[in-house]
Amino acid sequence: MKETVEFRLRGGEDFIPLMSLLKAVNVVYSGAEAGEVIIKGMVLRDGVPELRKRAKIRSGETITFDNYEMKVL
Repeated sequence: MKETVEFRLRGGEDFIPLMSLLKAVNVVYSGAEAGEVIIKGMVLRDGVPELRKRAKIRSGETITFDNYEMKVL
């Protein structure tokens, strides 16, 4: 079973870069690790592998990595 983590964008922000999201919710230890798991295709954006480190993740999207499901609000 996946652990659900909710991440709320700051007021005035439309998106968060994927690498920043993974670091902000503490599912990776560093930006280097975030980049590595993204490039390897281990991160899913709404069920589809996302290979762009700086992909703009917007409210309503779900990111899945390892045992985590991150819902962006």
